[in-house]
Amino acid sequence: MALQGDETENFEFPLITKGGARIEVLLNATTRRDEQGNIIGVVGIGQDITARLAQEREYSKLIDSANAPIFGVDTQGRVNVWNQCAMQLVGYSSEEVMSKNLVQEFITDEYKTAVQAVLDMALHGEETANFEFPLITKAGVRLDVLLNATTRRDEQGN
Repeated sequence: MALQGDETENFEFPLITKGGARIEVLLNATTRRDEQGNIIGVVGIGQDITARLAQEREYSKLIDSANAPIFGVDTQGRVNVWNQCAMQLVGYSSEEVMSKNLVQEFITDEYKTAVQAVLDMALHGEETANFEFPLITKAGVRLDVLLNATTRRDEQGN
């Protein structure tokens, strides 16, 4: 791609070292050009992200095995984290809730506006502790829960 003039950003791939160890690499490739603008090569910058990926897997395992229900939503309110405790408590598997809008599909009508406001505040950096609201279980039972809404950020703090 870079030899055709298309730059590559944040391409992850495995690399086997001379010693036979597998490492994960994050690559950014940029086209190298001469004075006339002709492509003469590629400059690639790689970063070993093996430790970061291992830390992310450990973090995911910690969330998934926690003894409290943990869920996460993206900026559109779609579920993107649903741990085992949430699954056992509410009755929905992660496959059933992933990418569904949490507020629209799982919150009672009288709390939709309030829960959406709490989530919106968290998405803007304002955290909320001990907000009580009902979830509807798969069996249709109303379940009162306490929500601690915190902001999740990427490596750049966004």
